[in-house]
Amino acid sequence: MGDRLMENAMIIRPLLLAAGLLVVAPAFAQAGADPARDPKKTEVWTPVPAVVATPPGRAPSDAIVLFDGRDVSAWEAEQGGRVPWKVADGAMTIVPGSKGIRTRQRFCDIQLHVEWRTPTDTKGFDGQNRGNSGIFLQELYELQVLDSYNNPTYANGQAGSIYKQAMPLVNASRAPGEWQAYDILWKAPRFSPGGGLTSPARITVLHNGVLVQDDTVLAGKTEYIGAPSYAPHACAPLYLQEHDSKVSYRNIWVREL
Repeated sequence: MGDRLMENAMIIRPLLLAAGLLVVAPAFAQAGADPARDPKKTEVWTPVPAVVATPPGRAPSDAIVLFDGRDVSAWEAEQGGRVPWKVADGAMTIVPGSKGIRTRQRFCDIQLHVEWRTPTDTKGFDGQNRGNSGIFLQELYELQVLDSYNNPTYANGQAGSIYKQAMPLVNASRAPGEWQAYDILWKAPRFSPGGGLTSPARITVLHNGVLVQDDTVLAGKTEYIGAPSYAPHACAPLYLQEHDSKVSYRNIWVREL
């Protein structure tokens, strides 16, 4: 008798489980039919993002190439006219005393890639006198270029700093003579029709692939002496500073954002 009861229980239990599933299944079906739970409600199909090709070692397909190692037509001297720097071996190198250069085109919000190299001859040079140059966004806001490899100086003036405003998060500098890279995201300041500041400039910088400026808010244009401040301006050229040092540049491109 006990064996038969056990056999019946073994038969009935799966039947009850199956019956329970039949009761639950319609509830799931009803939940799936709820329009508020339709996964398509959160799918966005348009507009379709543009395709940008990124060939290894080359600028993205939608970038404006500012210097490819040979052509300097995108640049002019600080006071206008021919670029006074030396172009050779895929790089343009500062001629001390020649003044800086700027792009002929004006920019606001951009993604910028710049490769640079400081001289190997460091004898007798230290601090701000060793491999000094600078990349000025909109001609007013300086991202410092400096040989900061075993070269102490004030922290908000070393490589990767927003000069005299924001020190880098880390020192990612390579040795003199080695090529280095900045990858920059720049958000230009905005001004009201009356000239008031509505949003400050912001910058993110990777130095040799390492984050050194993380959405840094600028207090104004670069000043050597005194506090930075804003004055209304429009889009403006990029400017590379000449600072009595044979710093070299190559592979410069920009994407307008």
